[in-house]
Amino acid sequence: LEEAAFQLQQIFRIDISIALNILGIESMRAGHSRIAYACFKLAADRGYSKAQFNVGLCYEHGRGTEKDLEKAAFYYYHAASSCHPMAQYRYARYLLCHRPESEWNRHQKAVTFLEQAAMAGITEAQAYLGVFYMRGLQPKEKRGLKYLLLAAKNGDAQSRYHVGVCYEKGLGVQQDLAEAMRHYRQSAAAGNRNSRERLRV
Repeated sequence: LEEAAFQLQQIFRIDISIALNILGIESMRAGHSRIAYACFKLAADRGYSKAQFNVGLCYEHGRGTEKDLEKAAFYYYHAASSCHPMAQYRYARYLLCHRPESEWNRHQKAVTFLEQAAMAGITEAQAYLGVFYMRGLQPKEKRGLKYLLLAAKNGDAQSRYHVGVCYEKGLGVQQDLAEAMRHYRQSAAAGNRNSRERLRV
């Protein structure tokens, strides 16, 4: 009986959180950002990762509350720890962009979250990792190319351009100008200016 009561409590808690989060989304769409933030916050404080991510967005962009990147990161972290892929990406970017690079543990945590988000199919994380591995102090070109290809397959024209550069210059792959041209053409067709320039050259 105690187990059944506990299960009912869990279901009720989750259902309330889902309802609050949906109410928050609808309020944001209707332009009521303060109400949206309040709904997201209630659901986030109950441990609902989607609402935690939404609270993070509110703090990052100053919607319904004051803009506060540290509070945004706090909520992104909690959502990321519950395997919310976009929160993993945003928290990792926060660590890499707003924390000293000398803090190796933070750096490693950021890369771990980025890789989890990338493998979950978040194109932004794939693109970020691709460039990150290409431009690091000790470039890991093959690994960088792997993530750039994933992002390019997901429709990211800038990553497709970077893949072209890899084939043109032989970074992480054997140099192949025909393959570089193919990637530049696809990227240019999607509106990428850099690819158009490379094609002219």
